[in-house]
Amino acid sequence: MCGTTGFIDFKKNSSKEILEKMTDTMFHRGPDGFGLEILEMKNFQLGFGHRRLSIIDLSEHSKQPMEVNGNWITFNGEIYNFKEIRAELEQLGESFHTNGDTEVILKSYAVWGKKCLERFIGMFAFVIYDKKKNQLFCARDRAGVKPFFYYQTDDLFLFGSELKTFHEHPNFKKELNLSAVGAFMQFGNVPSDLCIFENCHKLKAGHTLTFNLDKKTCETKQYWNVYDYYNAPKSKLSFVEAKVETEKIIQSAVDYRMVSDVPVGVFLSGGYDSACVAALLQKERSEKIKTFTIGVPDIGLNEAPYAKDVAKHLGTEHYEFNCTTKEAIELIDELPFNYDEPFADSSAIPTTLVSKMAREHVTVALSADGGDETFAGYNRYDFLSRYQKKLNKIPSFARKGTAYLMDKVSSEKLPVLRDKYNFHNRYEKLKGILRDPSSESIMLSVSQQFTDKQLMELMQESIHFPTTAYISKELKSALQSPLSYMMAIDYQTYLVDDILQKVDRASMTVSLEGREPLLDHRIIEFSAQLPDDFKYRNGEKKYILKEIVHQYIPKEMMDRPKMGFAIPIANWMQNELKNHVEEYISESKIKEQGLFNWTAVSNLKSRFFSGRKELDSKLWYLLMFQMWYERWMK
Repeated sequence: MCGTTGFIDFKKNSSKEILEKMTDTMFHRGPDGFGLEILEMKNFQLGFGHRRLSIIDLSEHSKQPMEVNGNWITFNGEIYNFKEIRAELEQLGESFHTNGDTEVILKSYAVWGKKCLERFIGMFAFVIYDKKKNQLFCARDRAGVKPFFYYQTDDLFLFGSELKTFHEHPNFKKELNLSAVGAFMQFGNVPSDLCIFENCHKLKAGHTLTFNLDKKTCETKQYWNVYDYYNAPKSKLSFVEAKVETEKIIQSAVDYRMVSDVPVGVFLSGGYDSACVAALLQKERSEKIKTFTIGVPDIGLNEAPYAKDVAKHLGTEHYEFNCTTKEAIELIDELPFNYDEPFADSSAIPTTLVSKMAREHVTVALSADGGDETFAGYNRYDFLSRYQKKLNKIPSFARKGTAYLMDKVSSEKLPVLRDKYNFHNRYEKLKGILRDPSSESIMLSVSQQFTDKQLMELMQESIHFPTTAYISKELKSALQSPLSYMMAIDYQTYLVDDILQKVDRASMTVSLEGREPLLDHRIIEFSAQLPDDFKYRNGEKKYILKEIVHQYIPKEMMDRPKMGFAIPIANWMQNELKNHVEEYISESKIKEQGLFNWTAVSNLKSRFFSGRKELDSKLWYLLMFQMWYERWMK
């Protein structure tokens, strides 16, 4: 795992000092070493910068940027099956001077061209300078585990693992993209391929970018698409056969992610996804794997007892860390720097805390993200399967009338329910579902905090609403089910722009490599073709995954409500963070920026502090944006 950055400068005004500053912003991604290279060409300068976190082949031989036969590469990530690919290349006559995966990528590209991507099992974002074709070839892994930002004007092209590298180039202009600001306020992140700045983009997951240095043209293409597998004919395997094959693929995925020359551990929450990863890793190993969990008991976030039971049963070497509310809140001021773009998922806080703890013992940690999107684990899938048909049978006037009444009644006034996990946020989203219970509307209602109408009232100026994967029509109607519709969209939106961005920044902030075995592309390619009832059966989410886990951990130990990393942001903003709200969301700051309508903002604040607790996420999104703006735009 590393950090990469660089530039193409057609005016040739860049320097090694600029490149070094860009690279040093990512010291946290690679504290073990760095490399710089500037190629002075007739019509342009090409700069490559790299920060290294040594994981495989710890010697200097695998230092980057790397050059072979005139082609250069800078690479972030891991190719887990590089040894098999290397053996294949050796059969074709290639020889190697290193023991790592970087040289394998470069020589794979030299032999197979862009088709080399089809052979890679891993997470990656890399840039290759092809000397013969005089082009830059960039690629991002299928699921989007590794980030890749780029900035393009007529005479300058910048790229980087993090957006903060661009700020160190004197010709980078940080002009806000208002459509991206609006998208953030709706989704809590900036969806791909949008970026918070004009002329900036995130390379989409499963895409390549080719920059022709002769013509100064840039082209992106998709090389992998999850819809290809959701649109394929459903598997004819029996459930038992499918369970055996699913376990076989997951076993291969977790084993690959133990390939390392440094210590490896596993994040263990006590839930099914992480328990599956830990169980399959430990079952055939005599040495104990290291597992890590975190709790914040005084805010009710404490899965530690469940994780401890699972670890004891599996026989892992378990580490448990409890932190205080104070420790969690203190991290909030660091979020704007760590996340580059405004980012509102509050579970970034405990994810960073558990990463810090794990880094004291290991350099690599396996996480179980992707299980919900792959095997139908989210509560919204349950809601859709249970209630969509029933809601559509209710007369429109009755549904809309109920939503109107909910607008008038605070969620805080509903006894019993108000104390349930995440109730206030769900109460707010339910209004949109009642108004329109179609699959498309439900998907947007559960994904957005501000509707289009609410956003227009919030923004000072009218904005263009960008087309995002949230309204994708790629799923064939003949194969479409509400469950597959939502899962496919989540895989291309919430997963890559929220979950994976969160884990990448949280782990790399403390120089920890995070690996995601359940995001091995072979798993989703197989599971997408399974019948829905293999994944969701009679109200049981993640049915096939649970049946695998029950072979190793007793069902009675695992059966409990899903917890998640729920942070009490409403209580915090009403108490410990109230000064933050007043400081960053003040009339003077809002009017000075000219982005938001102060009347709408003031109304949101006053309603929240008057008891409308269900508005907490809306206010939190605004606070996170304001804190980011203060850090990067001042």
